[in-house]
Amino acid sequence: MRFSHLWLAAVVCLAFATGCPPKYPKCSGDKDCHEHEYCVNGQCQQCRSDGDCPGGGKCNAGRCEQAPPPANLSCTDDRQCPAGQSCIDGVCKPCTSDDQCGEGGKCNAGKCQRASHEPPPNAKCTLEPVYFDFNESVLTTEATAAIDRNADCIKQNHHNVTLTGRTDPRGTEEYNLALSDKRAQSVKGRMSQLGVSTDMKINARGEMDATGKDEAGWAKDRRVDVSW
Repeated sequence: MRFSHLWLAAVVCLAFATGCPPKYPKCSGDKDCHEHEYCVNGQCQQCRSDGDCPGGGKCNAGRCEQAPPPANLSCTDDRQCPAGQSCIDGVCKPCTSDDQCGEGGKCNAGKCQRASHEPPPNAKCTLEPVYFDFNESVLTTEATAAIDRNADCIKQNHHNVTLTGRTDPRGTEEYNLALSDKRAQSVKGRMSQLGVSTDMKINARGEMDATGKDEAGWAKDRRVDVSW
């Protein structure tokens, strides 16, 4: 019995002499902590300061907190926006309705799920928008040329398309919806004359996706998008 006590005492003395590491999450140095952790006041923590937190996060009581996304961040694409936000009217923010997510898009938990308009496999041409003058649905020379190129592309691929009519934000919502439908119908009529026989779905969206703030921007809003 006496030998056992002496042996235990020797082991304890040896442990103190060699310095047994403390049991996690206690620590005596960073080496006692997991990867990307730090020893702070004898405890393993995620951070000592804000500089230890990725992505501009903040160190709060030893834990990294994600930094809030910047407000009113300008954008042209959803990929430029923080998680949980979409590019809406040129600004990153959470969506609140499907209408903010473009044609066929859905708003899910504040994030837009955009509809896909991928071209058919092996397509050798692309479709282009058709632009209109202010308050007009009559085709200009430039618009007619764009429609002719689109018609050739559609006939090469034999694939159905959607004609999405749009307007700039000026005018009432009801008037702009009617005007955007007339523009899409004008494009469809010209394509039918050119022998396009595939299905052409009309989608009138009026001013819902308009982003222009001046005449240069409004001119881009006044269009019909032709998509697969």
